Amino acid sequence: MSQFDYDLVIIGAGVGGHGAALHAVKCGLKTAIIEAADMGGTCVNRGCIPSKALLAASGKVRELNDTKHLESIGIDLGGVTFQREAIANHASNLVNKIQSDLTNSLKRLKVDIIRGWGKLAASQKVVVATENGEKTITARDIMLCPGSIPFVPPGIQVDNQTVFTSDNAVRLEWLPQWIAIIGSGYIGLEFADVYTALGSEITMIEALPNLMPTFDPDIAKIAERVLIKPRDIETYAGVFATKVIPGKPVVVELTDAKTKEIIDVLEVDACLVATGRIPATKNMGLESVGIDTGKRGFIPVDDRMAVLKDGKPVEHLWAVGDATGKMMLAHAASAQGVVAVENICNREKNIDYRSIPAAAFTHPEISYVGLSEPQAKELAEKEGFKIATVKSYFKGNSKALAEGETEGLAKVIYRKDTGELLGVHIIGIHASDLIQEAANAIATRSSVHNLAFNVHAHPTLSEVLDEAFKRTETVPMKK
Repeated sequence: MSQFDYDLVIIGAGVGGHGAALHAVKCGLKTAIIEAADMGGTCVNRGCIPSKALLAASGKVRELNDTKHLESIGIDLGGVTFQREAIANHASNLVNKIQSDLTNSLKRLKVDIIRGWGKLAASQKVVVATENGEKTITARDIMLCPGSIPFVPPGIQVDNQTVFTSDNAVRLEWLPQWIAIIGSGYIGLEFADVYTALGSEITMIEALPNLMPTFDPDIAKIAERVLIKPRDIETYAGVFATKVIPGKPVVVELTDAKTKEIIDVLEVDACLVATGRIPATKNMGLESVGIDTGKRGFIPVDDRMAVLKDGKPVEHLWAVGDATGKMMLAHAASAQGVVAVENICNREKNIDYRSIPAAAFTHPEISYVGLSEPQAKELAEKEGFKIATVKSYFKGNSKALAEGETEGLAKVIYRKDTGELLGVHIIGIHASDLIQEAANAIATRSSVHNLAFNVHAHPTLSEVLDEAFKRTETVPMKK
């Protein structure tokens, strides 16, 4: 008999922990998963799933209210009404279904689900605070998947009614007439999309000099033109929301990022704080094995997902997901979990972050994988090669023309010498689906010169990428 209760104990049943548990069972590991709160973590309960349900419903409202677009394809509607409560219920019902599916999938595979707060007690030992008292569990390997929580900057008071984070926004408990959104990343953009479709006016506040600073500059420029300017959104860039006081109205004090002077004081109906997320690594018992998470609180890991102590891997201790600070995406966490299990099974595997795609599910959508142009230029300078970029446009795509959805482009970044695909950035209809082809190509470090010969179905949106690959520089003829 094994000297341990389990081969693998996973602390945290979010997408990362769930993916790791499924793969662990497939690999023959006796597995338990510990969860103190909601099965499915942030993604299922307060993130990806409910927000996409809201975006789907509000997107239909936006589409049906766009009379100009509908008339252009021969459709005339008398008007559109919606019920906020029904849209909110659509999101909560979806959460309940997926949470149930996730839990049942673990039970079917005989993964032991332990409810309570789990923390490290020592090497290969976990203590769980349950309703019936503390319980000690031993495991050959332990995986930490605590996830993250919204970051609220100093000076901002959250009451979860008039001032709230995305955790509460997904409930759509009411529709403010005027809402300030602090942050113009994908969370801020997606909720701006939802609120404007349902009739709210928005003030978007970004501390950095440019809106949407995490996106490739060319994509951000088009996103501002199609997602911000035509809608009831006013914007501030290079401005901090230094003070937010809940109430009716909510008071938002704006300060210039450079001069530190107060430039405006807003009185709005509500304020959404979308300023990123921080790791939920407190009270995890990391100090029991000497792990220092530093000022930011992230668990240090290598590309095998082994936890690091003083730069060296700790035996039998792994961490995946948002708490590692690598890529705060649900599917990245799941991929990390699989990689960690492979290494637990002594099959050497590293995570490839460059090939993991990301998307904002706005209307139109934004997606990307690999390096942005500034990142590619930095790498090229460091390693001594040159890059090139090409673009293709939805306005030249037959399927986009048939849909009457021609806003957008695909941008391809590659090495001039080898043709290796370095990055792809798309804004346009179904961009989140189109990016996968590019992600697969980057995963295999494919050359655009080979990708240009792939055949795509016609007429499809995928030809936007096909056209981009075909626009890359042709390899000189062999003599």
